[in-house]
Amino acid sequence: MTIQEIHALFLKTSGVSIDTRKIAQDSFFVAIKGDRFDANTFAAEALEKGAKYVLIDNESYHIDYRTVLVQDSLIALQELATFHRQYLKLPIIALTGSNGKTTTKELVNVVLAKKFQVKATVGNLNNHIGVPLTLLSFDATTQIGIVEMGANHQKEIEFLCGIAQPDYGFITNFGKAHLEGFGGVEGVIKGKSEMYAFLAKDNKTIFVNLDDVLQNEKTAHFNRITFSQSNNNADVFIDAISANPFVKVTALGADITSHLIGLYNATNICMAITIGHYFKVPVVDIKSAIESYVPDNNRSQLMVKNTNEIILDAYNANPSSMRVALENFIQLDKPDKIVVIGDMYELGQESKAEHKSIVDFLSTNETMTCHFVGKDFYVNKRPQANFFFFETFEDFAKAISTVVWKNKTILIKGSRGMALERTLEFI
Repeated sequence: MTIQEIHALFLKTSGVSIDTRKIAQDSFFVAIKGDRFDANTFAAEALEKGAKYVLIDNESYHIDYRTVLVQDSLIALQELATFHRQYLKLPIIALTGSNGKTTTKELVNVVLAKKFQVKATVGNLNNHIGVPLTLLSFDATTQIGIVEMGANHQKEIEFLCGIAQPDYGFITNFGKAHLEGFGGVEGVIKGKSEMYAFLAKDNKTIFVNLDDVLQNEKTAHFNRITFSQSNNNADVFIDAISANPFVKVTALGADITSHLIGLYNATNICMAITIGHYFKVPVVDIKSAIESYVPDNNRSQLMVKNTNEIILDAYNANPSSMRVALENFIQLDKPDKIVVIGDMYELGQESKAEHKSIVDFLSTNETMTCHFVGKDFYVNKRPQANFFFFETFEDFAKAISTVVWKNKTILIKGSRGMALERTLEFI
């Protein structure tokens, strides 16, 4: 069966599913092999639960006309997504970067939704499976699609662009993330820049922060739409940026006060303003959209618990995002500040040096109480009155379970695997 024929079947369904625990009525179930299971074995169950068709790549699990046999289900899913993208012919905006992808995606989404029917990547479905699922969630009512792309090695962004074939794109930043897979910072820059290379081939549009020197240089000869706080020639000039603690941006004649914590989120907001302006969303609607957006899912959330003000930024962490989060926290005019930070993952041979660098940075500030959680921070422990090191979260939890924190300002940040949001149980 050709991809065109499979697509014709897909159009008769309610959408794609890859998990029998979440089967929707009349859905199109795609059986993908995992490291620990073969989803072909769930073909019959998917049909029983309401799937209209099932895509399989093992003939042993063929049932009847409802089972569609292909050579490789994952490849077929990706090809189906590309075919569907071409079938819809809608403009697609792609984004990647080391930090801020999801927050920026959400901001762009709410801004464009003021004028268009927009669909965007849900959660962090941004890999070789998530991107196809995102594309297949778009339908005839979708006017603009937003596709987030994540990567941890070379050629991955190039591959994802090949599937999504975006018309527009931007990179939030180049940071110290996934150093192990990319082969260092230069590898990160090279890998993320694959998006620029893909878009430049057909002179497609790139959105760029001119104040990011490296990105400015890399895109100088590309078709681009820009923003800047220092360059009057930018398409969108940013008049002012501040954070106390919420980020406020003045641009296009509007003062926009967000619910986002930390100056590092200012670039994300500026990108959303610029993209909204390019697509002719009225400034009053851009302002309304950004001011109404409230972060969740442990991303720069500000909350109050038992008289303590907490900045929960525990969704993920790398050396770049950790550094800017700490810099922002230090500059906050708040008494009695406490830092709880956890290990940063996927740093490879750079891990010990990067964790030591964070400890060194905080050692110059003796007014904050600093709790370091995880084995990579623990190996860098040192005697300092305001420093406390714990090899595991359990050790940390045991230590603070008998401590009462009152009227404190607390930053919680670490890699996803650390699950530092558990700290809230003890505050």
